Amino acid sequence: MARAHTEDPMPPEVALVTGFPAFTAKRTVAKILAADPTARIFLLTRDVFVSDARDFLATLPAEHSARTELVTGDVCHMDLGLSGPEYQRMTGELTTIHHLAGIYHMGVDKSTARKVNIEGTRGVIELAHEVKRLRRLCHWSTASISGKRKGVILEEELDENQSFHNFYEETKFIAEKLAENAKRKIPVTVFRPSIIVGDSQTGEIDKFDGPYYLMVLIATNALQVHLPLPGRGTAPLNLVPIDYVMDATYELSLDARAAGKTFHIVDPNPLSARKVYELVAERSHTKRPRGFIPGRLARTLLKAPGLERIARAPLAFLESFDQQAFFNSRATHELLRGRNIECPSFDTYADKLVKYVREVHQSKQEHLEDEVFDPFD
Repeated sequence: MARAHTEDPMPPEVALVTGFPAFTAKRTVAKILAADPTARIFLLTRDVFVSDARDFLATLPAEHSARTELVTGDVCHMDLGLSGPEYQRMTGELTTIHHLAGIYHMGVDKSTARKVNIEGTRGVIELAHEVKRLRRLCHWSTASISGKRKGVILEEELDENQSFHNFYEETKFIAEKLAENAKRKIPVTVFRPSIIVGDSQTGEIDKFDGPYYLMVLIATNALQVHLPLPGRGTAPLNLVPIDYVMDATYELSLDARAAGKTFHIVDPNPLSARKVYELVAERSHTKRPRGFIPGRLARTLLKAPGLERIARAPLAFLESFDQQAFFNSRATHELLRGRNIECPSFDTYADKLVKYVREVHQSKQEHLEDEVFDPFD
């Protein structure tokens, strides 16, 4: 079944995955190995993460980890930091590239973001052009490349003269333009997930950022106070659980019809930001958020005692509360139709996310004892 939608004839899957130790990279590796018993994976890992990569592989079934090879390199370096023989081996053996490497942290400087997000993508595309048996280059972008656009945003739209909230969005936009241009000569599929949250079955996530800044505060609201939201929260907050993202992108990566196309991996019926956090409070049995702080004042006013942690949320996330953007996902649903892969509604898995947040919070409190606990570190 795993190869039902690939081009025939095709050699066994040999995939390169960049982006470790990102949660999406780990889950992509696990998904491919579990779904295809013949697949082999090269996991590109910077030297500082080699030990972490070995620990990660040790968590996989032995039969899966045996089909994974760590290669030390860096997308920012020439030839991805690989030796000549390693690079030649890649061009001869690879069939698929999942390019997930990127800078997401807002605290980094703009030059670093440009180097990783843009030049790193350029290097991966150069490799893809030389891969002799390339079936697909899967470029992982983000729905945030729409920047400050409002209204309905289509999958086939890219450059609409939009402005951006920050250089993360801008550099990812430029990187996607590189991938779009590459479609003329090689089979490229672009994925644009919205805000990725934990597994809809287990709640598992690797770190609490983005929407989790408020989720943690509300779910662990021991003071039982009504927290205000940093904006009215009437705009949709488009959240997608990691398991849906993995199922959807894997199927699309195998579908010959997906080559040359772009897909929004989003919730087609997102809840408003206020409704999301009201559900978090409901499932946590804590006080519902009440009132709001105007977005333009949020950064200043949220520094008040008890609210300063909300102010640490990325500015783009705070502004998303009032950005009326709607991501059309027609192409995604057209190709996934009949495969039983649909994005679950947030209310069906909110309790799983809350349970995981509270368990992690409690565990860290117990282990840190008298130390100051910060759930966002």
